[in-house]
Amino acid sequence: MELTDYVAVIRRRWPIVLVVTLLCLAASLAASLLATPRYTSSSEVFFAVQGGDSVSDLAQGSTFAQRQMTSFAEVATSPLVLEPVVEELGLDMTPGELAGMVTVSVPQDTVILEVSTTSTSPDDAAAISNAVANQLASTSAALSSPDGGETAPVQATVMTPAQVPGSPSSPDVVRNAALGLVLGLLLGLGAAFVRHLADTRVHTEEDIEPLTDTPVIAAVAIKENAERDRVFVHDDPHGPSAEAVRRLRTNLQFVDLGDGPSSIVVTSSLPGEGKSTTAINLAASLADTGARVLLIDADLRRPSVADYLGLEGGVGLTTVLIGRASLEDVVQPWQDTSLDILPTGQIPPNPSELLGSQSMRTLLAEATSSYDAVLLDSPPILPVTDATVLSGMTGGTLVVAGANQIHKGQLADSLESLEAVETHVLGIVLNRVARTGNRYSYTYAGYRPLDADEAPRAGTTTAASGPRAVAPRRATAPAPRRNRRTRAAS
Repeated sequence: MELTDYVAVIRRRWPIVLVVTLLCLAASLAASLLATPRYTSSSEVFFAVQGGDSVSDLAQGSTFAQRQMTSFAEVATSPLVLEPVVEELGLDMTPGELAGMVTVSVPQDTVILEVSTTSTSPDDAAAISNAVANQLASTSAALSSPDGGETAPVQATVMTPAQVPGSPSSPDVVRNAALGLVLGLLLGLGAAFVRHLADTRVHTEEDIEPLTDTPVIAAVAIKENAERDRVFVHDDPHGPSAEAVRRLRTNLQFVDLGDGPSSIVVTSSLPGEGKSTTAINLAASLADTGARVLLIDADLRRPSVADYLGLEGGVGLTTVLIGRASLEDVVQPWQDTSLDILPTGQIPPNPSELLGSQSMRTLLAEATSSYDAVLLDSPPILPVTDATVLSGMTGGTLVVAGANQIHKGQLADSLESLEAVETHVLGIVLNRVARTGNRYSYTYAGYRPLDADEAPRAGTTTAASGPRAVAPRRATAPAPRRNRRTRAAS
């Protein structure tokens, strides 16, 4: 993984990082606030060697004292010093328990011994430190003159008495919060990358590239109010979703380095990935160019095209396949466009056999000779074989992959199923891509429709703007054709 990949993972999984970080921060703050405050007080004892008239004697005495500091530190926490302190202060503890409260340290290259006591009471902390320091001074003098001489060779003096602390030494709320924040951030990043590695769903084009050589020829963003605006290329023609479908339309022209295949199966791996909506909008987008387009609802199990477009679906594909009507009889024009719709008709008990029949081949041959483009909305690949059957009869197949929904293994299995029947897979449409924080998201900047008051008057030009790019004139859609049944009724 490159640096950009790590950044992409963090951007995608930032809620995990945030939640774990906040939890660790909250835990550290709670532990700090609930912990019993403890106070630390320290006293310092200075050790010196008595006697010596020359500088050499004094230097030797100082060196001797430094060498003895480690021994004096051990003596400070021994029962020899702590038992008298327990008796003096009347403490309800043993010398061993008191030793756990006392810390003795010797700064490097000094003859100073620091006695620190930590207690839940600030007064006890100061009293114990002073008592230990005083007792250590007297004990060290006795130990340095075992013969009971009047003058001890080593003299200890309490240099700095302990003072009652005004604030607790622990817990340090600020330090603990900082440590919790750092620990939470590290754990959050770790959890994010573990989640990323364990997540087998398809999110972006990069997730598809290792699975297949089939290109992703379009990425359609999540459409707001998708349940209401099914045909968003007309309902929201300037939105990012409509623009993505127009890019798909353009890319299809280059799939075969020509005008593209005349018949296309639109399918997906699983239900609910948006194949029907993609087929409808692609068909409407192709019709916007003036091409004659036929959209066939070939999902004989769960048809949806007629419901999405508000058309009557009682007669349609199955009616033609069983020979009770012709194609011209049952197609329905959609609004004032060159798009015709062939609904499913009655749902048969044998969908796969009907779609693989000679009647279906004859219908497709008739449709491709009468229309510039024929699109078939087929069932998903993994649950049933209908899509693979249809793919062998058409010029190519578009596979719709629902972002954050389909798993990589499922998509790979679908593509392998199509390759097994030697289907020409035109490309993959990554559907419902999140626009926020995604590389497929962008604004159109200056490319937006002009308001009525912004549009220049006919015959005028704007000098400051220079040459204007003129949008291609939309081909005039043919007048709605009435089928035989409609003419007979009229």
